[in-house]
Amino acid sequence: MQVTATEAKNRFGYFCRQAKSEPVVVEKDGRPDTVLLDYNEYQALKSVRSQKSVAQRRKEFNEKYKDWIAQQNALIEQYGIPGEEFRVW
Repeated sequence: MQVTATEAKNRFGYFCRQAKSEPVVVEKDGRPDTVLLDYNEYQALKSVRSQKSVAQRRKEFNEKYKDWIAQQNALIEQYGIPGEEFRVW
């Protein structure tokens, strides 16, 4: 649902109730500016945002398993990749 800022101001309680079932986009000057949403949805978004980034998790993984990764890379250098001749790319 999209509403103007004036509508949101004049009928704030109504749009707060509407936000329980669907996000309410508030427009200023004809452009989306703010979103009203249910508190539980906000908490879910907040928890997702606070999770570690993929790059951060990759860095931790590489640090934790660096010896195993080095061992696997050495095996590939020594023996190659099994079935590599069957790859189409």
